[in-house]
Parts: sequence; C-alpha cells; structure tokens
Amino acid sequence: MTMRSMVTQSRQRAHWSGAFERFVHSEVSGSALLLVSTVLALAVANSRWAATYAGVTGTPIGIAVGGAVFSLTLQQWINDLLMVVFFFVVGLEIKRELVVGQLSSRTRAAFPVMAALGGMVAPALIYAAFNAGGPAARGWGIPMATDIAFALGMLALFGRRVPIGLRVFLAALAIADDLGAVLVIAVFYTSRVAWLPLGAAAVLLALVAVAGRRRIRQPAVYVVLATGVWACVFGSGVHPTVAGVLVAMAVPVRSRRDPDEFLALADDRLATLRTSTLTPTSLNSDRAQLDAVSDLHEAAGDMRPVGLALEETLHPFVAFFILPLFAFFNAGVTFDGSLADVIVQPVGLGVVIGLVVGKQIGILLFSWMAVRLGQAELPAGVGWTQIYAGACLAGIGFTMSLFVTELAFGGMPQLMVQAKLAILLASLTAAVLGAIVLSLQLGRQARQA
Repeated sequence: MTMRSMVTQSRQRAHWSGAFERFVHSEVSGSALLLVSTVLALAVANSRWAATYAGVTGTPIGIAVGGAVFSLTLQQWINDLLMVVFFFVVGLEIKRELVVGQLSSRTRAAFPVMAALGGMVAPALIYAAFNAGGPAARGWGIPMATDIAFALGMLALFGRRVPIGLRVFLAALAIADDLGAVLVIAVFYTSRVAWLPLGAAAVLLALVAVAGRRRIRQPAVYVVLATGVWACVFGSGVHPTVAGVLVAMAVPVRSRRDPDEFLALADDRLATLRTSTLTPTSLNSDRAQLDAVSDLHEAAGDMRPVGLALEETLHPFVAFFILPLFAFFNAGVTFDGSLADVIVQPVGLGVVIGLVVGKQIGILLFSWMAVRLGQAELPAGVGWTQIYAGACLAGIGFTMSLFVTELAFGGMPQLMVQAKLAILLASLTAAVLGAIVLSLQLGRQARQA
C-alpha cells in the first residue's frame, strides 16, 4: 500500500467518523423539539380546542385537474408525503451503514444486527400473545420499533461519560431496526399490490441510479424522478413512504472520483495557482487560475458522496420540521377515562410489555447468543451492563411505533387511542429505566476508577 493510499484511507475514516458525529448531534438536537410537539399535541387534544385540533387534522386538501380530483386529509399528506422524506433519510442512513459503516462487514454488523433482530422478534411475539385472534392482532408490528432520536438523546444527557462504542452500537441497532420496520411495512401492512405501477416505479428507480452514475447534477431531474416513484408506489397499494427508502437505495454513497486521481488533480491545480499571482480579483482576468479553481471545485464535488450530501442537507429539515409536525398531528390522543383502564386492555399490555420488557429480552438474548456462538463480539470498551442500558433505551418506540399504529388501526379509533397511549407510556418508562441503569453503571465505574 502506497503512502498516498494510506493517507487517503485515513482521511476517509476521519470523514465518516465526522459524519457519524454530525448524525448523532442532529438526531439529539431534534429530539427536544419532538418532545415539545408531543406534549403540545396532548395538551391541545385534551383542551377546549380539541374539536378544532381534530378538524384541522382531518381537513381535506386536494388537487383538481379537469374533472379529476386527488384529495387527502392534512394528516394523510403529512404521513404519506412528508414522511417519505423522513424515510428517504432513513434509507440513506441504512445504505451508508451497509456500504461503509458499522453494518458494512459481517464481523462489525453481527452484534447490532442480531440485537436488532431480537429486539423486533421478542416484542412482536409478546404483543401477539396478548392479542392473537382478536381485532387488534394486526398491531403486532407496533412494539418492534426503536426511536433513534430519543434513544440517542437520552445517551447525550450523560455526555462524554458514555463510551463511543455504546453510542455506535445503539445507532447501528436502531438503523438495523429501521430496516426491519420498513420491510414489515412493505410486506405486512400492504393490503393489495398493483404490479403495473410497481413496475413503473422500478423503471424510474433505475433511471435514478443511471442519473447518479452519469453524474447528472441538475436537482430537478432527481426531484421529477423521485416524485414519479412516489406516485407509482402510492398507486401500487404499497405504502408510499417505502418509496423514500427505495429511492435512497439508488443514490450512491461512495465518491464518484478515484481518491488517487483526485489528489493528483488537486496537486496539479494547486501548483498552477501557487506559481501565479493569486488575489481576490485575479480570477476575473486570469483564465488559467479560473480553470484551476473550477477543476478543484468540480473534483471536490465528485469526492463528496451524493448520499452523504443529501443526508446532511435534509437532516435539519426532517429533525426540526417533519418529525415535530408528524408528532403534533399523530400523538394528540384524548384521555377518555383513566389511563390505567386503557393500559390493561390487550393492546395496551402488548405494546407496553413488548417495548419495555420484550426489547430487553430480545436484544440481550440474541446478542448474547451471537457472542456465545462466536459470531460476534462486544463493542470495544462496552460491557453487558451498558448493553442492557442500551436495550432499555431501545424500548423508546415513539415515531415508528406511532406510524405503524396509523397503518395497523386505520378506521379503528378506539384501538388507535389505546395503542398511542401505550406507546407514550412505554417510551417514557423505557427512557427512565435506561437512564437509571446507565447512571448506576457509570457511577460505579467512576468510583472504581
């Protein structure tokens, strides 16, 4: 391996490490706004403005072309269109992890993937045990999810005392969990499939991939193609948010230019600039300088992965607008009667026990089995007590759990209210329990140091 290749690989590792840190901070900072939106939704839904809140949520908004009208409620536009952007970012995160991140090799992926698998299977089985054969059986996917924003937000409360290995593990687990949730939505929460629109979506996805490989830079091209994919998936009967993940899978997450080629070009163009008199205004009259700077700009753009650029651009929009808006129009449930009466129903028991207990059992059991069988190893600097704390925090379902609730219980408002209240209670319980376990463990570790 040449010295230049070693330097290039070192820079790439630092680049992706920095990307992970930016990803964590973006998720964490958005979780506070998500919490505020949830509290506000609950307050409004249980106030004298409840009827207005329900009316706004159900306001029909449509597009009319000639005699044809396409109309959805405000809540449906948020859940079926804006959340596509959220799922697109989730898809970019999944692809980045699969290609160059913690899930890119079997040895690194085995531990969080097995933990995520257990964290999906056990809660689903627990929910099914309480609701099998009943009208709420369709909600088995609700307690499978982990809300990465809130989970990482809880870790952030402990600052640098939390090992980086635990943060990486929990993030990788949540991303693998998201992939599982997307597959569940696509396969099990799709009542019918129209194959012709789905085939058209596949053609448009192929065009997205071709545009990326041909280095087409016009954003309008991708917007038109992505909108077409969304419309086709919507018409196919598959939930339209899956379109976001599909488009993300077609977006490249590797640099479009060879690193050695980039460095050689950069050295050459910088040499040109160094041998000339470069001033703030010299590019206006010196064509060689302008060409050198233009080549550097283009080469730098090719080195920056398209997927990473889109992820960084869209993260603030998702974290500070889409998710808070989703929470406000989906978490507002009315408390009719006591909370205890709701939680003791089969739906409430399945969701609460599934998220709070099932996540712990599944994550610990499956990850322990992976280590025991020699297929994985604990993250560096992380012990089983910290993994247990992470398993507790993984019980914070929230965003994806609320989303699956809308899919599972559409048209069944009573079951939807029960599930949403149970999600809120379970997420709060999991957050508090995880914080207590982690606090005790870090305190004991500090006393032993």
